[in-house]
Parts: sequence; C-alpha cells; structure tokens
Amino acid sequence: MITIFENASVLDVEAGTLLPDRHVVVEDGRIREITEAPVAASEPRRIDVAGRTLMPGLVDSHVHVTAYSANFTELQRTPPSYVSAAAGAIMGGMLDRGFTTVRDVGGADFGLARAVREGLIRGPRLIYGGKALSPTGGHGDVRPAGIDAHDDAYNQPGLGRIVDGVPAVRHAAREEIRRGAHHIKIMGNGGISSPTDRISSDQFSEEEIAALVEEAEMANLYVVVHAYTARAIKRSLKLGVRSIEHGNLADEEAIAMIKEKDAFLVPTLATYRALKDEGVEAGLPAELAAKIDDVLDAGINAVEMAHRAGVTMAYGTDLLGAMHRRQLSEFELRSGVVPGPDLVRAATINGARLMRMEDEFGQVKAGLSADLIVVEGNPLEDITVLTAPETKLKLVMARGTVTRSTL
Repeated sequence: MITIFENASVLDVEAGTLLPDRHVVVEDGRIREITEAPVAASEPRRIDVAGRTLMPGLVDSHVHVTAYSANFTELQRTPPSYVSAAAGAIMGGMLDRGFTTVRDVGGADFGLARAVREGLIRGPRLIYGGKALSPTGGHGDVRPAGIDAHDDAYNQPGLGRIVDGVPAVRHAAREEIRRGAHHIKIMGNGGISSPTDRISSDQFSEEEIAALVEEAEMANLYVVVHAYTARAIKRSLKLGVRSIEHGNLADEEAIAMIKEKDAFLVPTLATYRALKDEGVEAGLPAELAAKIDDVLDAGINAVEMAHRAGVTMAYGTDLLGAMHRRQLSEFELRSGVVPGPDLVRAATINGARLMRMEDEFGQVKAGLSADLIVVEGNPLEDITVLTAPETKLKLVMARGTVTRSTL
C-alpha cells in the first residue's frame, strides 16, 4: 500500500526549518521519497495536507507505561493481567497525543513490546529496559520501613528489582539483556516515590555501577541512571553512564561534565508539576509528597543551564496514573528557557539518537520508518501547536499505519 502526503510543509528538525509544498511517499511502512513535484502512482492513498506541518512523530524518552497508579506498593500487588490492560490504555493515549516512540525506563518488558509490534495493543513503538535495578532501601525498593518480606518474582508488575553486590548486579543486567532490553536502568539517587530513601542519598557502590556499565557495553547497550543531585550525576558519568534522567539538582560542574562526556540529559519537569498539583489524588502516599518541593523549582534551572551549555537533551515526562494525560505539558514547561526548534529536536531526533535509533525514526527522511504527524500551525514558532491535540493534531501515522486522522 502506497500513501502519498500531498502539499505538505515538511519540518526539517535538523535545520529547524519548514520546507513548503512537499510530497511525501510512504510505502511498506517506510518513507520512500520526498519530492517537490507531484508523484504519480497506481492506486495510492492520497492525503492532502493542505499546507499544514508534516513532522516526525514525537518521542518520549522517559515513560513508565505500566504505572497505572502513583502508588508503587499498590502496583506491585496488582495482577499482571490488569496491569497489562491498563498499560494498553496508557499507550493508546500516548499514540493519540502524537507519540510514535516511547522509551520505558522501568516496568515494561518484551511481552508488551511484542504486543505493540504485532498490533495486539494500540500504541507507540516501545523501547524498554525491563525492570530498573535498585539496591536495598533504594528508589526501587517500595517496602515501608516495617516490612521485610519482598516478592522478587520477575513477573510481579513493579517497576524495579532489588539487587545488592557486584555478582548480583551483573546477573540482573545479564537477565535483562537476555530478555531483550535496549538499555539498563539503575537507581543512582534517592527518589520521591520510594518510602525509605532520601533525595540526597547516592545509591549503588562505584564497583556495582562500573560492573553494570561493563555488562551493558559488552552487549552494545548503555546505562540509564535516575539521578537528581550534582554529586550523583558526576559519580555516574565518571563510571560511564550515558543517560542522566531528571537532573533537577545539577550544578554548573555537573552540566559541564554531561557535555564533556557527550552524554544525554532527560529532564522530566512534567511529573513534578503534576505530582504537586494532583499526586496524592492519583495515588502518591501523602507522606511522600513532601519530597516534591526538594526538586520542583530546581528543575527548570537545570534545564536552562543545560541549554546554555549545549547539552543534548531529550524529551521526557515520567508521568504516573491519571497524570499521563499531561504528557504534552513538558513542552510548555521548558519553553521559557528553550527555544522552539530545540524543543522539537528534543522530542524527535535527540530521542532517536539517545536510543541509538536515528537510522530508524526521528526525522522526515527517505528510508526511515513512517512515524509521522500532521499539525495545524508551526511548532518552531509556537510550541503550543503540539500541546493541543484535540484541535491541532490532525493525523498520526505509526510505522506506516494511520492511527488517527481528521484530514
């Protein structure tokens, strides 16, 4: 089946420009060609874009598609069958917002990725790392202080896995690699949703982190770290971690080190604003909500420093439960310190490069997967074009299949 998008203003994310009056040919799930002249083909499906913007599908580089609740203790007690059904609904919502690829950094597995790939679940391409690895008492340990028992069965639907010591972390990394992980996620710092750690605490020893990085690199993968503080960021980078998640409490030295190491920063401002506004209502235990203020206001400062330093940032949201509906709010939250073209890059080509899949998606370019959206307006000049899918998002095509259209 051939689909031809006619009269499109194609967004070149690399150059940060619109190319008017283009015709984009899609065949067998891929972009075959982009031309300035009309294209002849036998019995194609023709879609008149009528001058609207045709751009790459959006990429969210920090999601938890199984997090139907902000209460992670509850999540671990929920039947996997229910969690899978909830994840399907969450991913369908992501697709309808224009996200054609998401990177799950704790919770999703090969089963969900296969279900999306085979069309059993309607959703974006799912890049997954399996369970996030955490030390005892770390950000992935959701046990209250008075509970010792822990169900370590892999098929229980928590986001994390508790491992201690170099042999154990090596074994856990190898298991995730065996299950097809695209990256290894570790908890290198305290977090909001974990009941017994502190935001300021480092997690895992240097020997453990180095072992995890070595295991990932031997498999041609990379390590993703949950890290807020400057100390945790610098410690992780020194040991070879490639992707810094959150980074709210970074200082100038930490930001410079991210740039020096050619690593990526994935801020997630959306989740802190959402947790502040409605986290308890969405399931976050009230006693944990006090941690939000430790990182909320600092996040935008870190983004501003990173942009000024030329750090490569990807788009991430980290939303939980009912708050997934706020997935597009990250654009507006960053827009005060990051210009439109860079915001668009963060949510397209930068995400693809972070995942080492820039030859697969992230641009409107011949040979790449046909992950495309059509929007009313120019997001390079007005980023809010991307934040109102009800009125501005006119079409979504994922891997060559139109999943939503009002054209």
